[in-house]
Formats: sequence, C-alpha cells, structure tokens
Amino acid sequence: MSGSLFLTAYPAYASTGGLDELRAREYGYLDTRGHVYLDYTGAGLPSYAQLAAHVDRLGEGCFGNPHSENPTSSAATALIDRTRRAILSFFNAAPDEYAVIFTPNATGACRLVAEAYPFDAGTRLVLTADNHNSVNGIREYARSHGAATGYIAPDSADLRASADAVRRALGAGAGSGLFAYPAQSNFTGVQYPLDWVDLAHEHGYDVLLDAAAYVSANRLDLGAVQPDFVPISWYKVFGYPTGVGCLIARRAALARLRRPWFSGGTIKVVSALGGWHVPAADEAAFEDGTLNFHAIPDVTVGLAWVKGIGIDVIHERVACLTGWLLERLDGLRHRDGTPMVRVYGPRDGDRRGGTVALNLLDPGGEIIDERAVARDAAAWNISLRTGCFCNPGAGEGAFAIDDDLLTGRAARSDLSIDDYLPMLGLPSGGAIRVSLGVVSNLCDVELFVRFLTETYRDRAPDYTGLAPRERC
Repeated sequence: MSGSLFLTAYPAYASTGGLDELRAREYGYLDTRGHVYLDYTGAGLPSYAQLAAHVDRLGEGCFGNPHSENPTSSAATALIDRTRRAILSFFNAAPDEYAVIFTPNATGACRLVAEAYPFDAGTRLVLTADNHNSVNGIREYARSHGAATGYIAPDSADLRASADAVRRALGAGAGSGLFAYPAQSNFTGVQYPLDWVDLAHEHGYDVLLDAAAYVSANRLDLGAVQPDFVPISWYKVFGYPTGVGCLIARRAALARLRRPWFSGGTIKVVSALGGWHVPAADEAAFEDGTLNFHAIPDVTVGLAWVKGIGIDVIHERVACLTGWLLERLDGLRHRDGTPMVRVYGPRDGDRRGGTVALNLLDPGGEIIDERAVARDAAAWNISLRTGCFCNPGAGEGAFAIDDDLLTGRAARSDLSIDDYLPMLGLPSGGAIRVSLGVVSNLCDVELFVRFLTETYRDRAPDYTGLAPRERC
C-alpha cells in the first residue's frame, strides 16, 4: 500500500528504476547480507566494477613513485594528470581557471587553505554556524594571525542562515578575507544558495565552499558558480577509494596562499645549508610528499561511474526518497497521538539534500538516548549515524544549548561528555542521522520506519548496558 502511495506522490521516482537493477548487479553485498545502509553522508558505497577496475589496473601495469622520469614513475604521473583533468571536466571547471590539488580528504584540503591563507589583523574570517569542524578549525589559524572571526547563526525554524544575515556579516567591520560555508549541511541536509559565492565576491571575500556532503547527489558547475576553494572527499561521492580527497582551487586565489613550510615534492629547488627554498610553481607546491598514486586513478573510475549513471538521476532518486522519508516520519505517532519523532532542519524536500537529522520521543515526550537507538538499529542490521556529526553549530541550534557552553564557561577538560549533558540541560548526547544515496530504495526507507514503529511505539526505551559517550 505504501508503495503505491509513494509512487503517486513521487511519480518521478519511476524514471530512476535503472538504479534498482544497478543495485542488484553492482551492490549485491547490500541485499545478500541484509544491510539497510542509511549513512551515505558518512561514506558512499563502491560498486563491484570500481573495485575490479583497481585490481585490473594494478595487475596489468607497473607504477612507481611519481617524482621521477623513469618508466614506472612516468606511468603513475600520467594517470594522476588524467585524474586531474577528469575532475575538472566533471565540474565543468576550466583548466586555466582551476587547479586540482590532491589531499587525504576534505579535512586535509581545508587545513591546506587554513595554514596558507594570508590572514592578518586587517582580514576577517566569516563562517556560517552550520559548518563541519574541518571548516570550523580554520578559525584557529585565523585567530593566531590576528584576524577577526565571526559566525552567522541560523535564523529560521528549519535552522537555515538567511541571505540577509550573510550580507550583514560580510558588510560588518573593515576589511575582507575568507567566507566559508557548506553547499549542503552534513547535519540537517539544508542546501545553501550557491549564489552566496558571488555575494561574497562582491564584498571582497574569497570563498571556501565545502562541497563534501553535496556533490554525491547534486550537480556542481564551476563554470556557472566560481568559489575560490572547494574541498572534497571522494569516498563520500562513490565509496572508493578512501584516503583520497582534493582541493579544487581557483588559480588566482591559489597564488595568494603562502605555505608555512615545505616538504618533499613541494619545492623547485632548496638549500639546506643556505636556508632558502623556491616553491614549485604549480599544484605540486601544495601536495606534500608522495601522492597516493595507486589510489588516485580510482577517482577517474568513480567519476566515470557517476557520469554513466547520471548525477541528475541520482539527485532525483535521493530527492524522492527524502521527501517520502520526511512524510513517513511526520506521520509516526504513539497511540495517544503524540509524535514519535522530532526532525531538525527542513520538514520537507524544499532546498535540502538527502540527510535527515532527528531524535525519537518516548510516550512521555522525552528524547530517547541516541545510544540506545544506535544499538537497536544495529540489531536490525541498519547502518545509521548518531552524535553531533562534527557540526557543533548546527547542534547548538537544534538543541538550543545555553550560554554556558557557547561562552566557554563549561569548557573543562576534566569533564566527560556525560558530565556535560546535565550541566547543559540536554536529555541526549546528540541526534540520529539518516542519509540516502545512489542505490537507496523504497524498501530501505520502509524498513527503517518499521524499525522505529516496532521498537519504540508506546514503549519505554531500554537503557541497559549503554557505554559511556566518548565524544559529542
């Protein structure tokens, strides 16, 4: 019955039917092992074809450290250069406008910008409160160089920051600097306007657009919107390889960065006794040591895989399933009519991605400890995520945390997370995050809803045997 209602409400889902065949053929480990995978914002999933391509390439070729001119080094360099071109093509980024710098992940890309950006007393760092900690950490580099920092708090019920708030923040104070925000929140799924990039440029700011949670199911055209720095973790897009990310950077902005150190491969020439060095003139100046040359070519394979499926097809499927999931969650009630679920962020599919943060409520309206939900979901072989998802700003907005934590008066290293919760009046250590991706299907959503109904409707939660929290 729910299937027919779903297709009536989301008829566009039928156009994505090829993904069901793809799931059976290339992601068979999900259904043969009974997995319900709802953690695509944590990591994508690899196809059999991607894994086979890796094995075939290493079995048929011989590749060595790229920093040489020998045959195996040249072979590895050619594949790395091919991957750079594939990334730029995927995002419609002109090679004379953008450079690709390989990093271990999006966090490494953010750190690269943070440590090399020309922060000083005349510059500012402006961030939305809804940012991953990989972006929040940039503030420590900015502060250490005397730059002013400021946050833009959410100002709506669905935890969005507004364009007016962004304008006020960018226009406040003297000077300009760096503006950093996510294309999509990894907490609430909110998608922020890409035209904020132009708005920030008009105010004289460079822009770091965190695309890590966005590009797995959404088109990013760097020919149409031109942020200065775009960090990406490739495993979040197509599952494999792990340990490879990149910073896509506008060459003009890259030229303004000044690295505070150098390492193998990042210099043109160096003198140990003379105490001087000359940085490399291209992307190599920012790539520390030997690149992961056996894994980087797998990014080319992954991009071709996504292109073959069609990013718009992926987007349509995720959008349909997310809208239906939100409707189903909204309809969950205890038998006395009280809601079972509290959703944080948008309650419908408007300007949002496939990430849904929520807490469950017991029959008395109290939040159920997220650790119990994680334990119970695991017993159903459901993979979801709990906590604050390395996004304290969104969590502070969702849980209305009081000034004790926000001003640092509760920041004591001798306290555990479980010590903090009663101090802050919080009933739980975080939320539950469900996220959908390329081969999610209606059965995944319906089984998750069934799990919630059968486990928590009209039932007091079981808290026996829960381990202490180690982090937020």
